[in-house]
Formats: sequence, structure tokens, C-alpha cells
Amino acid sequence: MQISGEELVKRLPQVRGRLSADVVLSDLTWFRVGGPAEVMFSPADEDDLAEFLRNLPGDIPVMTVGIGSNLLVRDGGIPGVVIRLGRGFSAIEIEEDSRIRVGAAVPDVKLAMSAARAGIAGLAFYRGIPGSVGGALRMNGGSYGTETKDVVVEVCGVTPKGEKITLSTEDMGYSYRHCSVDEDIIFTSALFQGKAGDPDQIAEDMRAITTAREATQPIKSRTGGSTFKNPDGHKSWQLIDAAGCRGLRVGGAHVSEKHCNFLINDGDATAADLETLGETVRARVLAQSGVQLEWEIKRIGVE
Repeated sequence: MQISGEELVKRLPQVRGRLSADVVLSDLTWFRVGGPAEVMFSPADEDDLAEFLRNLPGDIPVMTVGIGSNLLVRDGGIPGVVIRLGRGFSAIEIEEDSRIRVGAAVPDVKLAMSAARAGIAGLAFYRGIPGSVGGALRMNGGSYGTETKDVVVEVCGVTPKGEKITLSTEDMGYSYRHCSVDEDIIFTSALFQGKAGDPDQIAEDMRAITTAREATQPIKSRTGGSTFKNPDGHKSWQLIDAAGCRGLRVGGAHVSEKHCNFLINDGDATAADLETLGETVRARVLAQSGVQLEWEIKRIGVE
């Protein structure tokens, strides 16, 4: 028998952060679709998160989300507890030797800007990644020839049992848009290594990235970013275009005509529209080219 979010809250450990029942996730995702979170937990800090996980009943599922950029929440919502890191995970500290330590909730663009102001080069590529540091750590986020694995030194996290851990770059097991760390581990912060640079030049590099993104991607639309990973030896958008999918529509969703590796919510799309559209694209590309596209966007929740 399913219980309400309010009833579930009563079963959860006491926290210093915030527990909220029946949170509308469509307000938090860039696609602006998806059902509710049964309960959302916003921990006050890493200690609060660890204590919560240590005392959480084992039969309650947990899912972690970031700022919702590369995420498709299905229309049935997410049962159990959705953990969303906020202010307590937004610290930015400049360290010696062109290093910068940031919380997992820090937007990628803010990481890039903070590094630039501190004269730390090598992190400007984060200006081109929509999302937060936690997502970039999990997905080995990258753009314009550089990936997270190239600049991260160590990653801090919390296990499902509430244990705090520190992982090296090697421990992360990075590959293209993937890390091998158990998905139940919640990343809380990371240390990045840059190099000494001129703040004005770094700022100019970031402006160039912004201009390139605006010229080639539908960044002002309701989209989740790049939909599919680039297969070996191919670019997804070219395969999608060759399969005749540019502008393809399902319900209130369509394939962007500006960059056809982006799906767009026209305003009244459901998560089912977007996922069906993506699967239709995958099927057409497979039939046309023999290449199986792999989702880059993370799809979660109940249909």
C-alpha cells in the first residue's frame, strides 16, 4: 500500500536541513516536465547528509538530482526520497598552486568564472557545460576538447551507509561521459587543478565559448542539453540528421532544427513525449546507419 509524502516524512530521520513532501519536479528540471518527488531532502551540509543516510530505513529508495539540466523525470514522479544538494554544498575555495575546491551544488559556469577571477586557467571549458559540479563529476562532463577527468584531483562523497570518503581521479574510473563509481555514492565536493593564467585572457576564452554555444545550440529553449553520447567515430547530430530526424515531432516535443542532438519541449510536452521522441530517433538512426545511440540524458522515475 502506497503512503503519502507527508506520511513518509514521519518515517524519516530528523535532519537540520529540509524535508518536503510531494515536490513538483517539473519546476526544477530544464525540460520543465516530470511528476513529483514523494519527498525531497535538502541537507544542511555534508554532516547532515551523512547522518540522514546512516539512519535512513533500508526499504526507502533514494535518488540524487542536481539542478536538472541533463535530466528527464518521468511523468509518474520519483518514489522515496530525492536528495538535492543546495546552499550547504556551494562553497568555493581558492587554494595554492592554482587549485580550486568547490561544492557539488556549484553550477559549472560559476566554477569557470571563479577560477577565471582567481587567474586559474584550464577550467574555462566548464562555461560550456550546463549543470552543476556534481553532475560533471558523475558524467565526466566536458566541452571543447577538455573533460572533468583532465582537471579533477580528488572527489569527496558520502556512501549509502553515511560514510564520508575521498576518491582520487583514478578511483573515479572515468571514460567518455561516464564514471565507474557506484551511483549510490553522493558526491559532495571536489578539488580541481588548473594552471596560472591571465584573468582577462581566461574571460575572453569563456566569452568565445558562450558565443559558440549560442550560435550552434538552442540554449534558450526548454531542453536537457545533448541527448545522446557521440558513438565512436561518429557525431550523434550528424547521424540524427542523416536519418531525417531534424524537426521530428512527438506530441509537444520536437528535435531541434538548430542542433538535432537536442530535444525541445514546445511548452506542453510530457516526459513521455520526450522519451518517445528520443527512442524514435534512436530507432531511425539504427535503421539508417546501423549505429545504436546511447542516451546521455539521465532518465529517472516512474512512467
